[in-house]
Amino acid sequence: MADFSFDVVSKIDPQELDNALNQTRKEVEGRFDFKNSKTSLESNGKTITITTDDELKLKNVVDMLQGRATKRGISIKAFDYGKVEPAAGNAVRQVITLKNGIPKDKSKTLVEAIKAAKLKVNTQYQDEQIRVSGKSKDDLQKAQQLLRELEFDVPLQFTNYR
Repeated sequence: MADFSFDVVSKIDPQELDNALNQTRKEVEGRFDFKNSKTSLESNGKTITITTDDELKLKNVVDMLQGRATKRGISIKAFDYGKVEPAAGNAVRQVITLKNGIPKDKSKTLVEAIKAAKLKVNTQYQDEQIRVSGKSKDDLQKAQQLLRELEFDVPLQFTNYR
């Protein structure tokens, strides 16, 4: 009998993130309360830096970004918010770090949860993802359901079904 498997990953689609950032920039340009403000959103793929006039505007930009990201299928759990810090010219800045991949220490809790459920599956951590394999598709589906129900601080996706 063939072995079946899937991978548990935590990834952000870079194109969808770029689309969410562009939509947020467009909304900022069009809003009356941001008229004549120096608001910018910059991204390098690993972080997003928001710079604006004051903390209220910063909060509004973060809310807009969260809404756009959610509509584009990006979980808000993927954002790790840094401290609000002063920037040049009486402005404020916040750096949002993007969580990509499942860290080794966090993966242990996922693997232990699967083993505690006593499913007939094998788990293996490799390259910031977890491979779950077994002889029964039913057991794999139960493992997926178990992982979906866990409250985890990084977004999880299931890929590479075989």
